[in-house]
Amino acid sequence: MCGIAGIFDTQARRPINAALLAQMNQTLFHRGPDDGGLHIEPGVGLAHRRLSIIDLSGGHQPLFNEDQSVVVVYNGEIYNFQLLIKELSAAGHSFATHCDTEVIVHAWEEWGDRCVERFRGMFAFALWDRNRETLFLARDRLGVKPLHYALTPDGRLLFGSEIKALLEDPTLARDLDPRAVEDYFAYGYVPDPRSIFKSIHKLPAGHTLTLHRADGKLPASREYWEVSFQPNGVTDLGEATAQVIARLREAVEMRLVAEVPLGAFLSGGVDSSAVVAMMAGLSAQPVNTCSIAFGDPRFNETAFAERVAQRYRTNHFVEAVDPDDFDLIEHLATLYDEPYADSSALPTYRVCELARKRVTVCLSGDGGDESFAGYRRHRWHLNEERVRGRLPQWLRGSVFGALGALYPKADWAPRIFRAKSTLLALARDSVDGYFDSVSILDAQTREALFSPHFKRERQGYQAVEVLRHYAARAPEHPLSRVQYLDLKTYLPGDILTKVDRASMAHALEVRVPLLDHEFIDWVSGLPPELKLQGGEGKFVFKKALEPYLGADILYRPKMGFAVPLASWFRGPLRERVRHTVLGDQLNDTGLFDRTQLQWMVEQHQSGARDFSPALWSLLMFAAFTARHS
Repeated sequence: MCGIAGIFDTQARRPINAALLAQMNQTLFHRGPDDGGLHIEPGVGLAHRRLSIIDLSGGHQPLFNEDQSVVVVYNGEIYNFQLLIKELSAAGHSFATHCDTEVIVHAWEEWGDRCVERFRGMFAFALWDRNRETLFLARDRLGVKPLHYALTPDGRLLFGSEIKALLEDPTLARDLDPRAVEDYFAYGYVPDPRSIFKSIHKLPAGHTLTLHRADGKLPASREYWEVSFQPNGVTDLGEATAQVIARLREAVEMRLVAEVPLGAFLSGGVDSSAVVAMMAGLSAQPVNTCSIAFGDPRFNETAFAERVAQRYRTNHFVEAVDPDDFDLIEHLATLYDEPYADSSALPTYRVCELARKRVTVCLSGDGGDESFAGYRRHRWHLNEERVRGRLPQWLRGSVFGALGALYPKADWAPRIFRAKSTLLALARDSVDGYFDSVSILDAQTREALFSPHFKRERQGYQAVEVLRHYAARAPEHPLSRVQYLDLKTYLPGDILTKVDRASMAHALEVRVPLLDHEFIDWVSGLPPELKLQGGEGKFVFKKALEPYLGADILYRPKMGFAVPLASWFRGPLRERVRHTVLGDQLNDTGLFDRTQLQWMVEQHQSGARDFSPALWSLLMFAAFTARHS
């Protein structure tokens, strides 16, 4: 992995501030401690930090074509680069290295902005073509690698792998985007293309941005890929399971090319275990695997990881995590650059720290839940949709809405017993209902949380509009629709952001075979009934893996990287929560109703209500504002 940054003058060829560019690059040192480089010419500056993985001696960046007219800085891996080298060489291009980076400059020369359609992998890159006076930015199809950009008041485009690089420019406005604040307290992250700052944007997954200096302005980004959800013709379970294994094995094999130590995360869940099983079948040497152990048995999966490790004779490493590992809270704010409220970022940081002690590249199982319908909320949504399909909206809204309003709230209970949440969800339409299931704070809690001043600034904007935007072009089937919404929002905004920042903090490259775009697109075309059947999510995936993994791995309840926030906030973090949530840092933002904050803290710490998601979101927001106030 690597980090990239740059400055582009959209209006003229004014000199680039070399000191600023170097500072931007230095903020990304953790992403690439092995090497660094700058390229500066009138009106353009490109910067790169390198973590060496392939062609250790010849992959220095910025990297040029033969006549130095095209130059690229790049973060990622293009797994089909060797095939592309053969194709481009046959077309007359000359290669000076054996790395995937050089493929980009020659692919641009050969295919222009459609070159990204030929790349299979994860990437974010910036390419400057002097002859065309064109800057080309691109991000991979699923959003594995990040890319942020902003336009300064004087017409310079800043871009970088992380927001912190852009903030090195003192002329860039730091005003918060009220819509992003609303989004954050609904989703726990700020969905693309917004960032927490009005002036800074994220290039969405599967998009490119092409700037011609002659235009003198910032154009809209172009989408170059879309997951199809078109039927692929496979309806038989036997054929589907056979193809799942063959395609997964290919996706894993492509990601085993490295000139540095390589391994895999192994949580003991279905997805990571599947990846390890495929790796073991493809490698002549034992696979390096790593797991972290939690003190709380409710969250500890190490026994299951150990069973997989023993079956495949991996070099397995386990490290215990302090059950009260909350000293990272402030540090997370430095990693994410904007508020980020997924508490599993804490153990993710630790497992990346463990992995980096043994390997430089690690394969993960991220993406399986999104593509194979593995989340509990997918099952709940289909159940709710069946009810919605039987009753008209006007009747559901009046009857279930009234019942939900009267029913007491029981957020301390398992969801199956939370009738209030279920009744209110049934009263809503499909998108509103799913939004309710993915929100960390419901609309009523958010409205009470915010101050009258902030509500005026928000100008009526509601975070559900993010889902509505994507739902307008989502597939018709209710399961495919919410999978599509997850692929567009939760996957890049939460899951991949979490893994990218946590891994890059330790200069660890993470590869995600389940997010191979060809694999994802094929799986999207399977009948929804093969993904979620009889209440069993990932049905076809689990059936395919039965020869490789035991039933105790495949069919046990899902655990995940949970963190005991509720008990933390009533115990060891009790005073810290009171000091932070009720202190001047949040009060001075003018965003919150202090009376409501006081009530939430009292209700939670007395045990009357569970406001741990809200309090964690506020803690992380306070940590962010402390750094950027």
